[in-house]
Amino acid sequence: MPAPITAYLATAVAFFALDFVWLSLAVPRIYRPLMGTLLRESPNLPVAGAFYLVYVVGLVVFAVLPAASAGSWVMALGLGALLGLVAYGTYDFTNLSTIRDWPLMVSLVDLAWGVSVSAVAALVGYAALSLRF
Repeated sequence: MPAPITAYLATAVAFFALDFVWLSLAVPRIYRPLMGTLLRESPNLPVAGAFYLVYVVGLVVFAVLPAASAGSWVMALGLGALLGLVAYGTYDFTNLSTIRDWPLMVSLVDLAWGVSVSAVAALVGYAALSLRF
């Protein structure tokens, strides 16, 4: 299997699995109590799917493949975290600046999660490439 496809699949599985667990735990405990009626009862799955498909491309192109070329798992972790900071920061800071009564805590928690999950998913993608035969 070509390296970009291996990287994409491994990164996607890791990102989706971790995000599924996170959202299953965080929505009822953090997001719903703080966001109330701003939050849908259930997610718009086609839109969520589009996010996952596109975001994982970003992780692979901007973190996994450059780290694999450099042979550095630390680079995968760092670039994944950086992309998470940029992407989730864009969302969270925009919401803070444009949506009345947007909870600061939601942005802080979401930003921390985005940085963490992006770093770990990029590391998994890197590991999948490193372990290929």
